[in-house]
Amino acid sequence: MESAFLLQLGNVDLTVSYVVHMLFGALMTGAVLFFTYAVNPVAHAGELAPETLAAATGKLTTVTRVSSVFVFLTGGHQAGVIYTFESLTGSGRGHLVLGMLVLWLAMVAFVEVGASKLRDGTDQDKVRTPAREARPFLRAASVAAVLVLVDAGLLAAGASL
Repeated sequence: MESAFLLQLGNVDLTVSYVVHMLFGALMTGAVLFFTYAVNPVAHAGELAPETLAAATGKLTTVTRVSSVFVFLTGGHQAGVIYTFESLTGSGRGHLVLGMLVLWLAMVAFVEVGASKLRDGTDQDKVRTPAREARPFLRAASVAAVLVLVDAGLLAAGASL
């Protein structure tokens, strides 16, 4: 409820921060989920050229890296305005915020490892093997992405654990 109160007071920078945070968070989680669901299985089946998989992998990492910067900056701004150290570490909403940070970092790390495996393979003109080797990391990134969205939904609904 703290954030709704701040928005009612017309805190424009916080409102803009929320919008940018949600847009880039949605872009990043959507890209991870789409890549895991649609691109990697096609590569695993051998239906993509190495150049195509390399280009798609490059787009995925660009989206996640750029989005990560915006999500980190806007989330940090929100946390700094809304929470104190004590409320972050000592309240249910604070725990949701910290949980989201951990899940977000895990998602980005899993994407980076999976993308590295894909790049290593496509550099050797391979597609199936790198797609198979990247699959567990991309699936883990997708699980983290879904959990980030659940966490965001709980925060948006005003939940306090």
